[in-house]
Amino acid sequence: MDVDRAAVVRRARKIHRLLGDTYPEAHCELDHADAWQLLVATVLSAQSTDRRVNTVTPALFAAYPDPAALAGADRDRLEELIRPTGFFRAKTDSLLRLSAAVVEKFEGQVPGRLDALVTLPGVGRKTANVVLSDAFGVPAITTDTHFIRLSRRFGWTSATDPAVIESEVGELFPRKDWNTLNHRVIWHGRRRCHARRPACGACPVATLCPAFGEGPTDEKVAAALVREPRG
Repeated sequence: MDVDRAAVVRRARKIHRLLGDTYPEAHCELDHADAWQLLVATVLSAQSTDRRVNTVTPALFAAYPDPAALAGADRDRLEELIRPTGFFRAKTDSLLRLSAAVVEKFEGQVPGRLDALVTLPGVGRKTANVVLSDAFGVPAITTDTHFIRLSRRFGWTSATDPAVIESEVGELFPRKDWNTLNHRVIWHGRRRCHARRPACGACPVATLCPAFGEGPTDEKVAAALVREPRG
């Protein structure tokens, strides 16, 4: 490993540790009891927020507790249940197709392998990695919008393609750290390192961040931008 590469790795791993100190409770913020619930919640989270999805899923899972039940759902009722998450007609299509495929291809059980998950309708690599990481405990990097933005700001990658980012960032960390990395980076993106006006002056990794200064550097101004707790 050359000197520059070694420096990038050291800095990346220090950022990971500092984020861990800042967000020791970091976890998946989509409420779920199993892999099926997490898969459905992740589909619903597209163009929505985890908080809003969490207000919808209790009634959804009470009405349709498993893939077979959801596959046979009344379309109008399903649309009404998930309406608050937005794009409810398209999401209804996705959920009906997804649940039918889980029943037909995998006997009603969500598979715990990437190659199998991505064969399901509407399930791309990012969604599959969420399920692998948080439902099965398989090391996987989840390249959501926060993770992509912060990985580029931290100088871990200059790529824009999620698959390339996943690969390049994954090379900087041991596989055993990938799942905690997901949560810490995503929490930081939601709470401090916003897309617009990041709270640079209230950032625990400011001295390590090449993008320091994209947002207010004054401590008091930046502190007002911090969004926590999310509740």
